[in-house]
Amino acid sequence: MAGTKLALLKRAMGFVIQNLGSNDRLSVIAFSSTARRLFPLRRMSDTGRQHALQAVNSLVANGGTNIAEGLRKGAKVMEDRREKNPVASIILLSDGQDTYTVSGNGGNQSQPNYQLLLPLSIYGGDNAGFQIPVHAFGFGADHDASSMHSISEISGGTFSFIETEAVIQDAFAQCIGGLLSVVVQELQVAVECMHPSVHLGSLKAGSYPSRVMADARSGFIDVGDLYADEERDFLVSVNVPAEPSRNQTSLLKVRCAYRDPLTNEMATLESEEIKLERPEISGEAIVSIEVDRQRNRFQAAEAMSLARTTAERGDLAGAASILENCRMLLSETVSAKFHDRLCIALDAELKEMQERMASRHVYEASGRAYILSGLSSHSWQRATARGDSTDGSSLVQSYQTPSMTEMLARSQATLLGSPSTQRLVQPSWSFGSQPKPR
Repeated sequence: MAGTKLALLKRAMGFVIQNLGSNDRLSVIAFSSTARRLFPLRRMSDTGRQHALQAVNSLVANGGTNIAEGLRKGAKVMEDRREKNPVASIILLSDGQDTYTVSGNGGNQSQPNYQLLLPLSIYGGDNAGFQIPVHAFGFGADHDASSMHSISEISGGTFSFIETEAVIQDAFAQCIGGLLSVVVQELQVAVECMHPSVHLGSLKAGSYPSRVMADARSGFIDVGDLYADEERDFLVSVNVPAEPSRNQTSLLKVRCAYRDPLTNEMATLESEEIKLERPEISGEAIVSIEVDRQRNRFQAAEAMSLARTTAERGDLAGAASILENCRMLLSETVSAKFHDRLCIALDAELKEMQERMASRHVYEASGRAYILSGLSSHSWQRATARGDSTDGSSLVQSYQTPSMTEMLARSQATLLGSPSTQRLVQPSWSFGSQPKPR
């Protein structure tokens, strides 16, 4: 990383430093063929900010990209903390490919083991070690999108694709706007069947770890952290018994347990029983628009994943066909007939992905990264940066919270007068706030 790209990165990191609070702490690790700590973990007081800015401005371009060593050094900083802030994250920035650690297991069809890039203390492995989410940002056409996405996915972070360097600062602003607003930690959602003959069919939770117990009477979703104003939608399939003699069947009860990061105390919430009315004479079947919207989201994400797998096998035409078929299915849903904005946005995103599969060159340069950043966003239901799109129907804005929007506004205010007129994200409408047909 050198020249204009490095200068824009320094400016973006300067923005992050200036917008951290006095109780927030920051350390900076630089990595090339090796990794070194430029700046120790320090509170962002006035003096701390000054020293951090000096460290960032001292960055120079060197050869090599040893991501694993950079992450090991970052993990060591976290492990050596004598005091631990309630929220901790690593932001990984790279425009290259790790050539020091990752390799296949032999044969042309082997898949690199990207888990080797992550220290055990970051992803926890099979043990109950502490986990630190890594939010990865891939710059330009030369970064390894597959490894960056895998790093974020394994650790519970997000992957953002920055196609144009001029929008680096906006991408960082969106990310830290969320990280600085965590209001819930260690959130677990429990679903319990009430009626003895009701059983869970499945839990669709994206990348969140979920499980249905062997008796199919209960299930759990491990959500982790939530930013202020974030929402999470999961699809629960339920097998309901035929009971012609009953007017009502108790289906489920939902419980949530979480840790308050301010008090460090655990709290629990419990819903009322969800009941199914069973009138003697049933009326016209009505499809829930909200359920339909979420089914569309999961269906689109599954199509993206399958298309990416197909493209990696070299069949770009087949991958584009998968996306086209999904668009056709979405167009026939109830949501589409009501001109649902999420459905419109999903269609626009799938179309963009098709266009980025026009050739092997286009796919390698931007298609893979664009799809993976989209998958990251949908699987975690969290905003990511994708390309340099400012299209109002783009899902670049999806899942964006008010805290993210506010930080983006600050970023864009500092960029007024910049030669670049491109912006990564604009203040967004919320898919959840629109009127819903009844």
